[in-house]
Amino acid sequence: MKDLAGIICIVGVVVLPVLLMWLHNRRKINETNQRTQIVLAAIEKNAETDIEELLRKMAPQRKLLKEKLLSKLQWGSIIGLLGISFFVYGLFLDYRGGMNTDDLIHIYFAGGILLAVGIAFIVNYRLSKKMLAKEIEAEEKLLVSQAENK
Repeated sequence: MKDLAGIICIVGVVVLPVLLMWLHNRRKINETNQRTQIVLAAIEKNAETDIEELLRKMAPQRKLLKEKLLSKLQWGSIIGLLGISFFVYGLFLDYRGGMNTDDLIHIYFAGGILLAVGIAFIVNYRLSKKMLAKEIEAEEKLLVSQAENK
């Protein structure tokens, strides 16, 4: 049983992050290769093609400030609710009396950490929303003007 737990820890701590980074890098390389093929094909068909304009149109769109802020709020809510659910689960187990005290402490500790991280994300969202209000408004005006020009 201890060996299985050790293997799971090694897989979770070493193998999984390495695999995720490898997959991410492979996806980026494939995207770059596809863009390169498209540009080369465009040059072959029409030598007068504006490559800079083509690359600008093909470039992945960067996230807007508002989208970044909303993702912080979303993750804060999810992680905070996970923390609260750990607390409720611990209270339920404590009420039933079928759990070891050390295990309950671990559940409460995990719930506290998750709740703290969730609250930190939500506080970050609130503060960023106040601090970046002018930038968000300018970004929205820029998007509206770009839409009108098209």
